[in-house]
Amino acid sequence: MIKLKIIVAGAKDVGKTSLIRRYVSGKFEINTLSTIGVDFMTKNMNVNNQEVHLSIWDFAGEAKFRSLFPGYLSGASGALILYDITSRSSFNDLDEWMNLIDSASGKISKLLIASKSDLKDQKEVTEEEGKNFQNSNGINHFLECSSKSGQNVEKIFQVLTESILKSSLKKCPHCGETIAKELFFCTYCGRKLIT
Repeated sequence: MIKLKIIVAGAKDVGKTSLIRRYVSGKFEINTLSTIGVDFMTKNMNVNNQEVHLSIWDFAGEAKFRSLFPGYLSGASGALILYDITSRSSFNDLDEWMNLIDSASGKISKLLIASKSDLKDQKEVTEEEGKNFQNSNGINHFLECSSKSGQNVEKIFQVLTESILKSSLKKCPHCGETIAKELFFCTYCGRKLIT
């Protein structure tokens, strides 16, 4: 089984926790509390006949917790970067999240997510703006989603995982298991990898 660490980033109240919980449990919770610091959940999936174990890390979006963010990026294989289509400020915040991710993790697979697509009547950010941000920042993919309706929730994790598997895996020289290129230690045998 391949083990991948996924980080989920974005401003406060964009729906990071709701997205993760909807994906892992299949349920939408209306009264989700804000994440304090960091939280994580796991889920196993099958991609192209390959068993994959996802460790999904949910980071608080508040500015006071951002100093913690780079420390948790080590070993990440991919990132979901969210903004809320009903919040211009969450979209304007994306540059800071991109800088944090790129400076701490190097080149990892990224997916830009426009959340709360069920609230189109309150939209402040257009799909075209999201796609322009994706293209100008070298982000692999862009999707709109709704944790409430379930739109694209499964697809988000499928697309990101496929992108990671395609671009960022290697075999451990000690045990032969497939692992993320970014790792300094094998997640299976624990031995240090030659860089």
